[in-house]
Amino acid sequence: MTWTELTTEIVDRRIRERAVKHLREQRVVLPTFAELAEPRKIADSIVSRLGGVDPDAPEPLNLFRVHWYNDRTRRGREQVPAYLDLPPALTGVSARILVALGRTFPMIGAHKVLAAYGCLVPRLVTGQFDPERHKAIWPSTGNYCRGGVAISRILGCRGVAVLPEGMSQERFDWLKRWVADPSDIIRTPGTESNVKEIYDECARLSRDPANMILNQFCEFGNYLAHWVCTGPALRAVFEDARGGYPKLRLRAFVSASGSAGTLGAGDYLKAELGAKVVAVEALECPTMLYNGYGEHNIQGIGDKHIPFIHNVMNTDFVAGISDRSTDSLNLLFNSETGRQYLMARQKVHASAVRDLDALGLSSIANVLGAIKTAKRLGLGPGDAIVTVATDSAAMYGSERQKFEAAHYPAGFDGVGAGEVFARHLEGASEDHLLELGAAERNRIFNLGYYTWVEQQGVPLADFDRRRPQEFWAGLQAAIPRWDALIREFNAETGLNRPG
Repeated sequence: MTWTELTTEIVDRRIRERAVKHLREQRVVLPTFAELAEPRKIADSIVSRLGGVDPDAPEPLNLFRVHWYNDRTRRGREQVPAYLDLPPALTGVSARILVALGRTFPMIGAHKVLAAYGCLVPRLVTGQFDPERHKAIWPSTGNYCRGGVAISRILGCRGVAVLPEGMSQERFDWLKRWVADPSDIIRTPGTESNVKEIYDECARLSRDPANMILNQFCEFGNYLAHWVCTGPALRAVFEDARGGYPKLRLRAFVSASGSAGTLGAGDYLKAELGAKVVAVEALECPTMLYNGYGEHNIQGIGDKHIPFIHNVMNTDFVAGISDRSTDSLNLLFNSETGRQYLMARQKVHASAVRDLDALGLSSIANVLGAIKTAKRLGLGPGDAIVTVATDSAAMYGSERQKFEAAHYPAGFDGVGAGEVFARHLEGASEDHLLELGAAERNRIFNLGYYTWVEQQGVPLADFDRRRPQEFWAGLQAAIPRWDALIREFNAETGLNRPG
């Protein structure tokens, strides 16, 4: 099998039989991707029981909440995914900036749990992953490893988080509560930009055949989960916002690169609605922008490489955002001083200010990327940009404390709040925003050679096969086949409902 082929047939029936037996004993039923894309398709017998299940518990039923349509309590379901419609008083642009909220996802309060499901479950139902023998290894610079550990625990198998030691304390606190053993948290050197160090550790772990590496940066299940689930969810957000404005146009989708899985939703929105695809990266590590490198603190973005699942040749813009901006706005949005400033001086409505705690560091970067894009394209009130809030401010309290202590040792006051607003929101400019033509797309695509061909051993033919759009469109055929395998797997467990 090549690096670019997706397994849609049963590889080992003995492993699959053991997995069926294991999930039967764990009382786990797997949702299909169609159900996660359109939760109204979930059986009433399951929905009726979900209300009594804690969304933060390792309960099998929570697999049926791994979608965008949970309400803000995460116990019920909405017709439209929860989102923010950011006011011009905050953004400084008249275009509508719509932000879908990842914190409505179960267990981890971030949409990366969907990516984890999309990577592991196809391997489970095709007889590649034995939950009684294999450990699921989840390399991550953000929330993906938390999502992987959550999915692993529900399935009754060992999940191992591999992440840089410099990530927020809140991530490690969460992992300590969820892993089976403290040794299942592996800290690698560095911070956000140290992806190679994660790969090196995974190479070491892969020498043990019991370890299965589920590398989000090259797992097409990550891309496809967002194409089939996140893309349509964001379209629903746009259609809802357009309700009273039939001439509203969707002009762009903005997302930080990270593993590039979420950018798969951009491919969907571009194909269906003609939206431009804007990839965001940290200005301190401008790999796509300037072939650059460096360290930064926009947690959730892994840099100094081009993910294998990034459809670079379909990306229209790259935006560079400084971590000084995201750290500063994290403090502005989540301090009493900052919130009072926004309401009293900038006249941002109190309800909009309250909702700003839905934005984590990479979410703020996405919003700033959307503002840059709106300014570059000259967008007005008849235009909309959609983006995502991967996670919320809940993951970054420790980062706020460190930033305030370093930059405002006397305390963050109204003057500081005004300076942050003026510099990082009102002063957000079109600089470090690159429109990609054919030459720039090929340059960025070619940068991936050094990671994937030279370091990771991908055959050159498999690397190059990803250039044409026909390749990416062809991946979509895997989804209905995986769903058929999931239904067959559930039937073999003999379970009509979880629990």
